[in-house]
Amino acid sequence: MAYSPASLNDCLFMIRDLQSVDLESVLDIWLRASIQAHHFIAPEFWRTQLDAMREVYLPSAMSRVFEVDGVIVGFSSVYGETLAALFVSPEHQGRGIGTQLLVDAMTSKSILELSVYSANAPSIHFYEHQGFTVLNEQLDEHTGHLEKVMRWEA
Repeated sequence: MAYSPASLNDCLFMIRDLQSVDLESVLDIWLRASIQAHHFIAPEFWRTQLDAMREVYLPSAMSRVFEVDGVIVGFSSVYGETLAALFVSPEHQGRGIGTQLLVDAMTSKSILELSVYSANAPSIHFYEHQGFTVLNEQLDEHTGHLEKVMRWEA
């Protein structure tokens, strides 16, 4: 089941805690959005990370989902003071879902840090627009690509 409105005005939506029944939907969003946003990394890399996402990363973080008319269309994961994940399904991007998930994560924290690939200019711009600043640049040990470490403070 999917929804197609261009905006959320006519939809019933909520942000809620991730439940075990949501896992496959969240993993699907993560994989498709990762491949789209990170065109500079081979899609196979993301596919090889699915088990780690399922068994390590998601269970260790506080994850929240964005649900529209009963369909999960995005999620965020916070681990300590780190925004470890913020993903919206490709077909639902540009509708404010990522912003709402980010605001939700920010409401419970006074500081959030994240890493974003330096080649992912749209995401860097998004986070800067939300008040994050670049602290430094480092090499991601998993991919060998440069990433920016960004921070937001309330």
